[in-house]
Amino acid sequence: MSRPPLAIINPKSGGFRAGGGVDALRRVMDNALGPVDVALTERPRHATELARDAVLDGRETIIAVGGDGSIHEVVNGFMQAREKGARSSKLGIVGTGTGGDFRKTLGLEHRLDRYLAAIAAGVTRRIDVGRFDYTMNDGGPGKAWFVNILSAGMGGLVDRYVHDMGWLGGKAAYFAASARGLAESELGQLRVTTWLEGKSQETELLSRQINICNGRYFGSGMHVAPMAVPDDGVFEVVDLGASTKLGFLTFSRKIYDGSHMRHPQVKHLRADRVRVELENERIRDKYLLDVDGEPLGKLPIDVVVDPGALEVLVPP
Repeated sequence: MSRPPLAIINPKSGGFRAGGGVDALRRVMDNALGPVDVALTERPRHATELARDAVLDGRETIIAVGGDGSIHEVVNGFMQAREKGARSSKLGIVGTGTGGDFRKTLGLEHRLDRYLAAIAAGVTRRIDVGRFDYTMNDGGPGKAWFVNILSAGMGGLVDRYVHDMGWLGGKAAYFAASARGLAESELGQLRVTTWLEGKSQETELLSRQINICNGRYFGSGMHVAPMAVPDDGVFEVVDLGASTKLGFLTFSRKIYDGSHMRHPQVKHLRADRVRVELENERIRDKYLLDVDGEPLGKLPIDVVVDPGALEVLVPP
């Protein structure tokens, strides 16, 4: 007999208050899906532990309830369990965060009934996952996975400041952090090595931010990689160039509709493996990683695509 789905809920996402609102959400989920087990996250990376243990325990369906950061943590749990030989579980998504960038690529409408209808229908799509080795903030080696977009540069600073300014809440924290991140950002001298079907290419870039994209959107709706397809076995690498801070502020507005791709300073590469190294050592602690909207560490990084590694419940 199959076990009920497990919903891993970030109670701090989307206005939840220490359990307030979670009970109501659970009742709606039970009505739409039948009995649903619930686990609430209590600390950073807790969702990864809960998801890993649930996959290893043979849970057929695990639902990430929260924002892009919650999805990121749950996917890392899936992949950790997969490395231990676990049979793959299915990932359901119920978005409650402010950004919702990954669900846009999957065609999930930001309505609770639509999220639950997609889970109930049982239609899945096997999508790629990025696996990467990186440098942790303490200088040690780290390994993790991403499902949407991994960036290096200004976005990592913004992530750090969003977490510092969490008391502002939602969009206010994001805009304040973005302003501070841009003001303190630096241009990175990058050596980027890409591989595609075994052929390599090395590119020298001067960049305020480089993005390795499995999904299409980041930063609460910026259409950074309009060409990205999450199940084609390839990353879209989008370099946003070396404009001045004022120039970047003006240019960044074009990212919302994807028209930045026509700008001469933007460079686009395709790859199934990517290595990014930072040559100006003095800015290493400011040229940080943004991984599915979460701060994680710094360069250098080695990234490889794991094709079809994740089975996601999507609209029929």
